Amino acid sequence: MALIDEVQLHIKAGDGGDGVVRWRREKFKAKAGPGGGDGGDGGDVYAEAVQDLAYLDYYKHKKDFSAENGQAGANFGKKGRNGKDLILRFPRGSVLKNLKTGEIFDLKKEGERVLILKGGEGGLGNEHFKASTNTTPYEWTPGKKGEEADFFIELRLFADLGIIGLPSAGKSTLLNALTNAKSKVGAYHFTTLDPHLGDMYGHILADIPGIIEGASSGRGLGLKFLKHIQRTKGLLHLIAADSEDPIRDYELIRTELANYDASLLAKREMIVFSKADMKTEAEISSLLKMMQEKFPEKKVLAYSAYDELSIKSLRKEIIHFLEKKK
Repeated sequence: MALIDEVQLHIKAGDGGDGVVRWRREKFKAKAGPGGGDGGDGGDVYAEAVQDLAYLDYYKHKKDFSAENGQAGANFGKKGRNGKDLILRFPRGSVLKNLKTGEIFDLKKEGERVLILKGGEGGLGNEHFKASTNTTPYEWTPGKKGEEADFFIELRLFADLGIIGLPSAGKSTLLNALTNAKSKVGAYHFTTLDPHLGDMYGHILADIPGIIEGASSGRGLGLKFLKHIQRTKGLLHLIAADSEDPIRDYELIRTELANYDASLLAKREMIVFSKADMKTEAEISSLLKMMQEKFPEKKVLAYSAYDELSIKSLRKEIIHFLEKKK
């Protein structure tokens, strides 16, 4: 299923209804004084966060949305009906940017609702202008325009663990081995590359592709996916055991993270060697020892997608990593 992660919409709040000129008509009094009511207020626009990651698909074909306008006033001082508010729903993790004002709205919690555009106020009817010096006012004011803007919306994933590494490291294979990504959360993929999500006993894992040398400066499509790492609780850095220079592979990815956002380096991280079946036990032990000595603060492990015991062991270590407090 294609998971849309970016849309641009044109959104408008409702206009206020006009005030009106009306005259009260009573028995034996053709014109008993001003009675024009105020216009109703235009509807506001709210953004609400929902759990459904695929909800941006709703905006694939429709790009323009408007709240309801307020109604004009009526006689006998009656105010026009207010326009209905418009509630637009977006996946949790969506960031909305008002391209007119630069204001940003970040939807982090399911059910969170924020006001993004204010409806226009209703105009004033002639009853409003009655005074001892002006007993038959003809003044009225039109309703004010509701706020209007283009919005750029992008989805930034919330995941417990982001799986990072070079394209050859086997991130998708690891995700499938750990979670059977076709179940529960599902094999969502984006419209550009293929990051996937998987559920592992209630923990959401995300395969983050697109990180290559130069990704942080816009090479390839790395910038589209580096943003998703910002919201992960921790990182699993995957390195192919048959790499000619595993330390260089590791430091290359870390450099791209630092260049994009230095705070990413502070995230909790574990290092895992994939393709352990490509090396002897002695060679794997040597790799683990070398990496552990180089980065003593990291948890360093190895696994093979063809060894169910190593998958189970890694799964257990990841759960412990995610549930352990700093």
